[in-house]
Amino acid sequence: MPHWGKIARRSFLIGATAVAGGVAFGVWQYRRDLPNPLEPGEDEVALNPWVIIDQKGVTLIAARAEMGQGVYTTLPALLAEELDVAWDQIRVIHGPAAQAYYNAGLMSHALPTTDYDRTAWQEMMVEAMSILPKMIGLQVTGGSTSTLDAYDKLRQAGATAREVLKQAAAQRLGVAAGALETRDGRVIAPGGVELSYQDLAEDAARITPPRNLELRPAAQWKYLGRAMPRLDMLDKVTGAAQFGIDVRLPGMMFATVRMNPHLGGAMNGFDASAALAMPGVERVIDLGNGIAVVATNTWLAMRAAEAVEIDWGAAPYPATSAAMLDVIRAALDDPPNSTLRDDGDIASATSPDDTVIEAQYSVPWLAHATMEPMSAAAHHTGERLEIWTGSQAPGFAEEAAAKAVGLDPEQVRCHVTYLGGGFGRRGESDFVVLAARIAAALQGTPVQVTWSREEDMRHDFYRPAAVARMKGILRDGRAVGLDGQVAAPSVTRQSMARMTGNPPPGPDKGHVEGMFNQPYAIPNYRVRGHLADLDVPIGFWRSVGNSFNGFFMESFIDEMAIAAGRDPLAFRLELAEAEHAPSAGVLRAVAEMSGWDAPRAPGTAMGVAMTHSFHTPTAVVIEVALRDGAIALTRAWMACDVGTALDPAIIEAQMVGGLVYGLSAAMMEEISFENGAVVQGNFTDYDALRQHQMPTVAVRILETSGHIGGVGEPGTPPAAPALANAVFAMTGQRIRDLPLNTHLRFVG
Repeated sequence: MPHWGKIARRSFLIGATAVAGGVAFGVWQYRRDLPNPLEPGEDEVALNPWVIIDQKGVTLIAARAEMGQGVYTTLPALLAEELDVAWDQIRVIHGPAAQAYYNAGLMSHALPTTDYDRTAWQEMMVEAMSILPKMIGLQVTGGSTSTLDAYDKLRQAGATAREVLKQAAAQRLGVAAGALETRDGRVIAPGGVELSYQDLAEDAARITPPRNLELRPAAQWKYLGRAMPRLDMLDKVTGAAQFGIDVRLPGMMFATVRMNPHLGGAMNGFDASAALAMPGVERVIDLGNGIAVVATNTWLAMRAAEAVEIDWGAAPYPATSAAMLDVIRAALDDPPNSTLRDDGDIASATSPDDTVIEAQYSVPWLAHATMEPMSAAAHHTGERLEIWTGSQAPGFAEEAAAKAVGLDPEQVRCHVTYLGGGFGRRGESDFVVLAARIAAALQGTPVQVTWSREEDMRHDFYRPAAVARMKGILRDGRAVGLDGQVAAPSVTRQSMARMTGNPPPGPDKGHVEGMFNQPYAIPNYRVRGHLADLDVPIGFWRSVGNSFNGFFMESFIDEMAIAAGRDPLAFRLELAEAEHAPSAGVLRAVAEMSGWDAPRAPGTAMGVAMTHSFHTPTAVVIEVALRDGAIALTRAWMACDVGTALDPAIIEAQMVGGLVYGLSAAMMEEISFENGAVVQGNFTDYDALRQHQMPTVAVRILETSGHIGGVGEPGTPPAAPALANAVFAMTGQRIRDLPLNTHLRFVG
């Protein structure tokens, strides 16, 4: 198990060495074989870190967590295409935290450049930077990279396993491997002789696998490129699927936590006598800045936790949301952390006859609000610690848990279950650390630690509040200048400091993504990012910086179109056509799907937005209607260009899910602070889009961009601006501050 912090702190030196000419060392590190982390049981053979063959068949070891995005369906399809086994006969389990399961796809987002027009040199740099995740074993599910990262790896794994099985059969039969074929988990020799993979696996494991095999073209695919039934569906609808909250072990106790509502504040003292008097309450554990209650069941533990009288210390940040927003807004006047786009000369772009418009926007703090609250089961034996939980970063979780209880990382094992929603929240390790500490206090007794919904909502790593100051220059109905500034606390710096021990230096790309890297041909185009220092805990939230910058950028593009007297979709299309054909393509698609140019039905209006994020341009048109003075969402159309559509049904589901997540945030979600504490505690005051409020959605998937794009997050950024733009088209009211329900009423 690597020591993340020690290696990560040297990452910039390693990268610089690779670029400056020390490529040989980097290439050697990148290409050298990684240890196979699997320990096959009796009558099992592990041909590589991804494939186990036993008498029951083939098992795929998934390197990414399943949190509803469908990877347990697409990953076996990748393997099956090359291994020649029936896709639905492949069993899928999550692998251990190990270097072999590194996510190189995360580096596809690392360069501080636009993602849609990379040069060959920039693509080479991305490839070189993928050395780093391999060297430190960066095993993370996030960034819409699960299939992007697995696309070549698992097909190569299947192909190499297939070829060594053929070589094993060739040795046994005394024939040339080239004379053999594979089909349905069997090697077939001339004359009809067949040998099963199970029969050949032990011999195959002793053969050195070939490298860089030629993979089958898409024209020969059986499973990829078509909608496949979800392999996890049956277990989930019958209750057989095991999430972190479901884990039960012999002799298990149950616990919950109650932490300081003033985030980062101390606990001055507590009185647990009332809780300890409750039958079935076993212990109250002092956690330093909060307490844990251990009982015979979870509900009792939660009731007892509320009975503990606690004296909380103050928070280290301003006491109210308004005061925090003042700090963020003031950062716009500080020197920028980044100017990642500065095309033309915005300072001298204005002519006397130009139209200049300006606007300011803001968005609030947001919670992840996963359906399954934070939970983890843990068992500390004194020599080992085992954890069962839904984690997006099991290696980081093991490292943090080990440090918290004084063990070596090699003594800790994180078993990854299904995740009841992640959205970035389960990439953190805080809930795992608390479970580890409680298990250490109950040494020898397994414990299931479940947070209440209120603890979960009030102790999140939030999407930060953010503000933007925008200026646009219009000449003869066209955009000739855009100057954007965005201010917020830095998610990347705070999150990476927690994970690796040090915040990354330099310009923060994630802070301005969704604004600086949009495919619009505006000759004078500048975007500056300003970092605001606040001690509120923040983290990666679905689509990260794109989530707020998408709203800022696409709302302002709409304002520019209206000020120019232009149709908002045609205005965007003109800018995109001159810059990036796939982005123009998704705009054309939603225009056609929605009948944008056709006469509107009475009492309805439409809004449009397009955001390029995670390598996938995505356009959205939303139709609204006015009903008894309230806004109803009636229909929505989405188009995305994913380059290669591995499973259209999963892509559609992810696009719609991202849209719902973005619409919920746009319409009604807000985390607010009073007296240093989060006000919202449950879905009664942090609501999400309800079924009866949901528009009918149509999705069109395009494949022209030439590379695999992400699908889990790109549907979220255009949702809020498309809705806000539709509201403007309906009411003439330009809303620049979210959530929208603080300004108008939606059908409820």
